[in-house]
Amino acid sequence: MEGAAASDFNDNSRTVCVMDASGHLGSALVHLLLHRGYTVHAAVQHHGEFQSVEGSGCSNEKLRVFSADPFDYHSIRNALKGCCGLFYCFEPPSDHSTYDEFIAEIEVRAAHNVLEACAQTDTMEKVVFTSSVTTVIWNEGRSTASSHLNEKNWSDLNFCKKFKLWHALSKTLAEKSAWALAMDRDINMVTINGGLLMTPDLTITDPYLKGAAEMYEDGVFVTVDLWFIAEAQVCVFEDISAYGRYLCFNHVINSSHDADKLAQMLLPSSDSSPPQSSEEKIYEQRISNRKLNNLMMEFENDQLLMN
Repeated sequence: MEGAAASDFNDNSRTVCVMDASGHLGSALVHLLLHRGYTVHAAVQHHGEFQSVEGSGCSNEKLRVFSADPFDYHSIRNALKGCCGLFYCFEPPSDHSTYDEFIAEIEVRAAHNVLEACAQTDTMEKVVFTSSVTTVIWNEGRSTASSHLNEKNWSDLNFCKKFKLWHALSKTLAEKSAWALAMDRDINMVTINGGLLMTPDLTITDPYLKGAAEMYEDGVFVTVDLWFIAEAQVCVFEDISAYGRYLCFNHVINSSHDADKLAQMLLPSSDSSPPQSSEEKIYEQRISNRKLNNLMMEFENDQLLMN
């Protein structure tokens, strides 16, 4: 990436929107973008949901909080007004907070509304759309495939329906819908397909974990730290060479030691400890994040040369 292009994106006058800013990732993105000098429109479904940035070293003068319901097109347009970029991460509405067979329709409709609003925003230059690794890993021949999974792979919708993998189904349909609209309306979009997001309140009921045993044995059970995925999103936004989809994770759960450690973290303290594996077993990693790692390495080198 050329220095001139990078400096344009780092200009303090740049305004971006984070939607939905009430979740862990949205909140982290707001903090990171404010630290990088952006003016941020933090869009939340309910105005009182966004965590205050006071005491974080960020300037509240560059932060505006908007009520933006993903099913209210006009509220989305209002939040996007004057923005050159959108960081979009879907948060299930309060009246339908679980991933079931009906959530896909909700998530697809929200993605369509948001992308359509971006197409109608004259100042919009780039959209970073948060998706999931579960849009890549689920298909009939997954355990016998010889090559590693990467951004070219898609989960099979019928397979997801058959085994009630509602998180994977919803994320896959929403991302495909977003790509179709982005290409039709000539929207510059990049997706970050994250692994299991490691947050303090992560529990065994997280919908991503449906099929965890199969992911583990297939060598595709991956996790991502909050600040790693936030930094990855800023990287693909600021780097003009970024394109398409990016698998985003920084840890692979493919050994019995790692699996035991994660199980202990996920199970409530009141439960008995899970049985420890007597022998260390390691499954071959069969998923690659090389595309993102290469981009982030080049981006960091360019940042060092600029400073």
